[in-house]
Amino acid sequence: MADEFDPEKFEDKYAHYFNELQRAYKNAFNHMNERHDSQLIHGIDQTILNESEPFYEDGEFYVELPENPRDRLEGVLVDDETFEETLEEYVERIEAELHRTFQVDRPE
Repeated sequence: MADEFDPEKFEDKYAHYFNELQRAYKNAFNHMNERHDSQLIHGIDQTILNESEPFYEDGEFYVELPENPRDRLEGVLVDDETFEETLEEYVERIEAELHRTFQVDRPE
């Protein structure tokens, strides 16, 4: 785990915080995979989140998704509402894991 989170170092996150980022994403994946259809979670992980980008700004982590995430998910039969809800929950879980992993409290 990082000694102490440094927002400036997060600008070059893959050089300074690669292991922590991997851990946060893996924890989120495991959490989601236990609670949702594994084919959907694997699909989101491999086709959408693999091109997502975590950022830190104003005391908060957020995940930016690639354009047209729904169009990227192929081979998984799921209605749009379920997809959107699951993706939103997954992103929220990643953001929560980033805060937990880096021991950064969420702003009020």
